[in-house]
Amino acid sequence: MQVIICGAGQVGSSIARYLASENADITMIDQSPELIHKIVDSLDVKGLVGFASHPDVLERAGAADADMVIAVTYADEVNMVACQICHTLFDVPTKIARVRHQSYLESVWSNLFSRDHLPIDVIISPEIEVARAISRRLQVPGAFDVIPLADGKVSLIGVHCTAECPILDTPLRQLTDLFPELHILVVGISRQGKGFVVSPEDELQPGDNVYFVAETGHLTRSMAAFGHEEKEARRVTIVGGGNIGLSLAKMVEEKQPHVKLRLIEVDKKRAELAAQSLEHTVVIHGDALDSEILEEANVGLAETVIAVSNDDEVNILASLLAKRFGCQRAVTLINKATYAPLIDTLGIDTVVNPRVITVSTILQHVRRGRIRSVHTLSEGFGELIEAEAMETSSLVGVPIRDAPLPDGVMVAALVREGSVIIPRGDTVVRAGDLVIIFAATRAVKKVEKIFAVKLEFF
Repeated sequence: MQVIICGAGQVGSSIARYLASENADITMIDQSPELIHKIVDSLDVKGLVGFASHPDVLERAGAADADMVIAVTYADEVNMVACQICHTLFDVPTKIARVRHQSYLESVWSNLFSRDHLPIDVIISPEIEVARAISRRLQVPGAFDVIPLADGKVSLIGVHCTAECPILDTPLRQLTDLFPELHILVVGISRQGKGFVVSPEDELQPGDNVYFVAETGHLTRSMAAFGHEEKEARRVTIVGGGNIGLSLAKMVEEKQPHVKLRLIEVDKKRAELAAQSLEHTVVIHGDALDSEILEEANVGLAETVIAVSNDDEVNILASLLAKRFGCQRAVTLINKATYAPLIDTLGIDTVVNPRVITVSTILQHVRRGRIRSVHTLSEGFGELIEAEAMETSSLVGVPIRDAPLPDGVMVAALVREGSVIIPRGDTVVRAGDLVIIFAATRAVKKVEKIFAVKLEFF
């Protein structure tokens, strides 16, 4: 598969790293010679310095033979024009563009990206995707990650294990005996910064970040099994009224109207725009690092503070100050990977990484055929893959314990005729089942061998 990636920033380079591991033929385009040299030196990709929206640059990048263009430069207009040119001049089959400015995404202009106008197959809005991810976490209090699967029937949940977790030092194989009515399966653990796919003999330890799959209707009881019985937040303070903060506030107003919402924005014009755009949210113009502003926002009475400004340092400090004032939980947006090792020691409950969320969203649209979706967990850990089991698959017709599963791969759930099955060793996969597989990053390519039909991108 030949792919052109426009933009060699964090998102573009992350997508290139993933696709290069799948042996795709990748050409990167960016205006910055430094970024191009950096990625060419680190990955098996071709690089081209130039403007991604220029026809001659796209031609030199091989657009005439490309299967897909992924435009993720910092400029919406460059991304859109690049897709338009790839369609009109080079007939590229699949075009994906990152579009950040919200005015392009208004429903009144929904026809803009049709085949007859700006022919873009998939529009990715990082701000909206991040807001959705945070909104999901608000609905499952205590979870640091929530990924809906199988049209919402199944969820992958990430939880932090404290010393009060009731199932510490217990082999995971005993969870079924301890909680026979709960449909849950632990699939991965991140311990001291290193992630691994679990075995039945593994035990949870304080400080672990645990990923488990559960039937969505059992989430409340599943969270209680891990010692998380936090109530859904009724009072929430959002720091930052940019695209993410404003999108999130609108989502909360729509989906959780019982929540009392306050939003702090340092820029006066942006605060005025937020106040005009929101119906029930109290908007406060001021600096979230100012103790008087935090007191005005009653942050000490809030169950959750969500810091999503454009400044990582402001987000971190505002989260810590809010918790010092008495706020129970902090959800913090952090772009810089260099801060990751500090998070656990600072006392921040949930970190939101826009790059990981954006890359995961884009990769969902890269695979086709029998694979319905791919969800990336924290970088370098693993992926959740939803795929349909074919009659000729080596997974079909035998107990899962006897199936030829590669090391680092686990069947996490099945959906059969609308019913969710959390598999055990004697569960037998049938043809037509929707199979949810958790695979360590190193084993993702091996997942193809589970199915009789090779899992192609197209």
